[in-house]
Amino acid sequence: MTWGWALAVAFGSIFVVELPDKTFVATLVMSTRFRPVLVWLGVTSAFLVQTAVAVALGGVIARLPRPPVEVFAGGMFLLGGILLLRGAAHAVDEERQAEERFTAKADRNVRGWHVVTLSFGVIFLAEWGDLSQILTASLVARSNAPVPVFIGAWLALATVSALGAILGRTLLRHIRLATIHRIGGFVCLVLAVVTFAEAAGVIGG
Repeated sequence: MTWGWALAVAFGSIFVVELPDKTFVATLVMSTRFRPVLVWLGVTSAFLVQTAVAVALGGVIARLPRPPVEVFAGGMFLLGGILLLRGAAHAVDEERQAEERFTAKADRNVRGWHVVTLSFGVIFLAEWGDLSQILTASLVARSNAPVPVFIGAWLALATVSALGAILGRTLLRHIRLATIHRIGGFVCLVLAVVTFAEAAGVIGG
């Protein structure tokens, strides 16, 4: 996989997976209470650390024999697709529950750079083991291209958080969360099929 292609795949897949995620809602909620730019700085800083951890894990997995690595990566993409498609039916309820949970966490009288640390902490704790983190590790394991995957995944997360901070409510009024779930699920399933095909030798890696 070329450098540019790995970056593009990472950006596109993580973007559609993260957009309907709870962290988008968390960024939206915090941006209604604090300065959006400070929230965004805290959120993207947390994503930077989380993405680095995911890429490091994927790099370790990539050192293993190729066939089991490809099967593992394909399995993770398949699991991600199933979870997103199953979650589409409950997207609205999950969004409401996430908003209530993060509203309670953001109900603090903080200002200035304390907003950055608060936003960092909320996202940092919420993202461990998140689907986007698992898929980032799987993309590194599949492509063995940690640098472009890191850049693409982090840019996707930063873009989603910027949308949440600036256009959150407006975006949710015009785009159904269930539709975003289905798009993300479809992308994951396509990646699963391609990865399994590579593992079986049907197509070249």
